[in-house]
Amino acid sequence: MAGKDKMKPLPKSQMPEIQVQEKKQNKDNEASEKEHTFAWKFLSHSQVSMLSELSVEEVQKKMEDILQFKNRRTCLKEAALLDYYVSGFWWAKEMNFTSQQISGFMTLLRMLLENAKKHMSLVDNWKELAKTMAGIRQSSPVGKGGIEFFSVDQAISITDYFKSSLFQHYKLYEFLFSQPRDELVLGLEETIEVIKPTEFPFPAPLEEGLSSDIYSQFIALAPAEQNEDEMCKQDYDERTPVTEAEDKDPLEGYTLEDVKSVLGLVTRDVIGNLQTEISEKLRVQEETYIVRMDRLKNS
Repeated sequence: MAGKDKMKPLPKSQMPEIQVQEKKQNKDNEASEKEHTFAWKFLSHSQVSMLSELSVEEVQKKMEDILQFKNRRTCLKEAALLDYYVSGFWWAKEMNFTSQQISGFMTLLRMLLENAKKHMSLVDNWKELAKTMAGIRQSSPVGKGGIEFFSVDQAISITDYFKSSLFQHYKLYEFLFSQPRDELVLGLEETIEVIKPTEFPFPAPLEEGLSSDIYSQFIALAPAEQNEDEMCKQDYDERTPVTEAEDKDPLEGYTLEDVKSVLGLVTRDVIGNLQTEISEKLRVQEETYIVRMDRLKNS
């Protein structure tokens, strides 16, 4: 019956060929995986293509989303790491790397940074980079580091880049991962000096003197407020004597004879002084003339 039909077993002569093909296919898959060890591990092809079309500021914003950094403006660690990745991507872009090469370079950036995060020493991390770059010169696929899509000149440029970036500031990156930082609350405080009101009888105390609380509570007491009616009455009382004094006659209480006698005394004093002064001048002039006449007679 058709339902009971079974697949016929393959001849024994064909089984070794199938096993050889399967092993060969597995080796090809493993070789393909090794071929792209560093590519597309950190950034995908679509992400690299998208970032390559953006400016530096836009790359920074997109990289912030990729790295899931939320406190870049207040966290020094996130700001430093974001600058590390953005600078590396932009350098690779200016080197005209392909998308695969940019992705592999970014994976290498991340690998070396993770080694520093795991407290790997500078020497060991440098050896790790040298070991990875050494696979580029090998012609055999065995032992390649997974970045054979770079040329020798590009590998030298990459090594020089890490010398001047990560490895030059390696101690700072180690400090960044090893020393926790407290979150500081940033603020701005301004002190404004205002003019003191005129009601206070005393000036404000010096900084080394009384405290402001004691000064305001016991010394700088403002005078009691007065009602408007009392203030108006006080102003009227102050102005009233002045008005009466202005209207009062200065000669009130003196008779006509008193005024004449006073004027006569003043006139006699003034005329007497004038006569004395005139007589003195005439005497001096007379003496001068006598002296001149004597000189003329003698001559």
